[in-house]
Amino acid sequence: MKLENSFQVSAPRKAAWELLLDVPRVIPCMPGAELTETVDNANWKATMSVKLGPISLAFATDVARQEVDEADSRVVLAAKAKEMRGRGGAQATIESRLSESDGRTQIDIVTDLAMSGAVAQYGRGIVQDVSAQLVKQFAECLELQLAGTAEDAEAAVEQAAKPVFGGALGAAAIFRSILRALARLLGRGPQS
Repeated sequence: MKLENSFQVSAPRKAAWELLLDVPRVIPCMPGAELTETVDNANWKATMSVKLGPISLAFATDVARQEVDEADSRVVLAAKAKEMRGRGGAQATIESRLSESDGRTQIDIVTDLAMSGAVAQYGRGIVQDVSAQLVKQFAECLELQLAGTAEDAEAAVEQAAKPVFGGALGAAAIFRSILRALARLLGRGPQS
């Protein structure tokens, strides 16, 4: 599954690039994520918590920086996550590209995501919805890391540390899935 998201931060490209390369500062901005270990300058371990209605998932995640292309303002991270109770896992390749306009930096993120096991069943249909929420919170945290006070940045990281909650989004996705299934049964509407 491919997810594409974009956001802007009020900082020049150079400052945003330096922050993006500082993975130990970036991981805590990812909602529900916590850095647990720096293995070396290109590999890290983290945990990530997600709550989908009554289902709580916790992932042990290995993050690796695969590519850095400063001339093209592009960085590629790979993440491999295992649900801690053995309910599946996920693998993702996250490509971020920066561009600057009028003193602001646009960050375009393309995530290639594959889920397995029960996690894939829980997440099917709501990943797109939850990803928009995640990117919004991530962008706000990065913005405060770049332009806010130290207290603002600390508060943003504290807020991002809370588990991602997809309850309302999950209910909406389930409702859409039911409508699609009914449409298929009746021979009308979208087949996906």
